Amino acid sequence: MIFPAAVLHIPPVLATENIVFVSGAFRRTIFVSDLESFVKTGVPVGLLADLLKFSKQNPKTVQGMLKTELPLPVVLTSRLLYTRIGEAILTRATAVVHPLRAPQVGIPALRSALVLGVAENNGKLSPISFLRAYPAEEMAVDIPQLLGLLKKASSISELVRFFSDAPLDGLK
Repeated sequence: MIFPAAVLHIPPVLATENIVFVSGAFRRTIFVSDLESFVKTGVPVGLLADLLKFSKQNPKTVQGMLKTELPLPVVLTSRLLYTRIGEAILTRATAVVHPLRAPQVGIPALRSALVLGVAENNGKLSPISFLRAYPAEEMAVDIPQLLGLLKKASSISELVRFFSDAPLDGLK
């Protein structure tokens, strides 16, 4: 049996349009289109402009970070994300970043965005390619979870730096 093309119409996959920063009842949204425009022009608008002013961040530095591309092999990235370690990383990451209206599907959404973000950007992952591939209209960023993660990362880097700078070399 042959089906007409109209019957088999598959709607296009969603891509993130909004990044919603959440802390309890507090919510603020940055439009992905504003980020894309900022990457191209260097001129921040809307909430992004306010955040850059408030945080005293250099717009050129932030623009450079958003333009950063990390070369990754697509197949290896996909395989890694399906390992136990990959699952553990995704589980922790989805405490910070997940679909706003469906946090329970955070792991497949994050995995999809990472793999498709690399595949659709010629083997390179950038913040913008990640957002274009994230399969939810609104991506939530949990501010308390993000701050906790940053604090842990800072503590770990300080611990590594402490032991790296320690005068243990003379004890051989």
